[in-house]
Amino acid sequence: MRRAIVILLICLPAIFAFAKAASFYAANHNNGALISSGEKRDYLLYVPRSYDSSRPAPLMISMHGAGGWPVQQMTLTGWNGLAERERFIVVYPAGAERGGPRVWHVEDPRDVRFISDLIDKLEASYNIDRRRIYADGFSNGGGMAFVLSCRLSDRIAAVGMVGAAQFLPFTWCKDRRAVAMIDFHGTADPDAPYNGGVTWLAADLLANVPKFAEKWARRNGCSPVPIDSVVASDVTRREYTSCTDDATVALYTIRGGGHTWPGGDPLLESFVGRTTRSIDATRTMWDFFAQHPKR
Repeated sequence: MRRAIVILLICLPAIFAFAKAASFYAANHNNGALISSGEKRDYLLYVPRSYDSSRPAPLMISMHGAGGWPVQQMTLTGWNGLAERERFIVVYPAGAERGGPRVWHVEDPRDVRFISDLIDKLEASYNIDRRRIYADGFSNGGGMAFVLSCRLSDRIAAVGMVGAAQFLPFTWCKDRRAVAMIDFHGTADPDAPYNGGVTWLAADLLANVPKFAEKWARRNGCSPVPIDSVVASDVTRREYTSCTDDATVALYTIRGGGHTWPGGDPLLESFVGRTTRSIDATRTMWDFFAQHPKR
């Protein structure tokens, strides 16, 4: 049943197939591959022109949602433009197909091994700052970001999640290191409900987003009393501070927001809900990451 959620949870390829089919089909190609756990795994790598091999560069690992693909994640998030300005490398790994749609099999250790092997390969080829390796993801990719915080915390400095489809219990998380986390979630998300539960696409129980953030803050040893603030007319921030190793937990709630990337490439609103322009999740996430290297 849990594997079914990953396979059935919506992501964006169907939308792009209707809205931008020709341009996306032409651009849908990866530029890297490796063998991990006996499987060929693909990825799309972006090294900015501003990269200087004499200076350690941060690494961003950005993961698509269920049924998505690397180019779709690249276009959705707009990471490349920011990477050029801020001088970091971005890699968009592809989930495994294994007889079905391309997804992150969050309970399968082979996907964690793939990310670890990918980091190894990039560290061998580029001057990667090992204190500033970050992971982010959308929907099922956001669930995979949580998995990396639990199974690869010795390498991942902080994680970001957007519309995360999260069903694994916190008791599943074995790594004890405090990992900073930033989360963006819409209250009108039709596919990963803000208050948790099930949808027509997800038979497994998805986590209540505010409670999930609270549990993460507890994991990080943060102050139990969060700091709430208004970011925009439709965006509020709840931040847990005074955490172990300064591993802050931040939740951005988008009132009326859908299953979308705030400030990102617009999607078919009738299908996934509204994309807010009041906040740029990519820029905000990077600013958060820049303050949270691995300690």
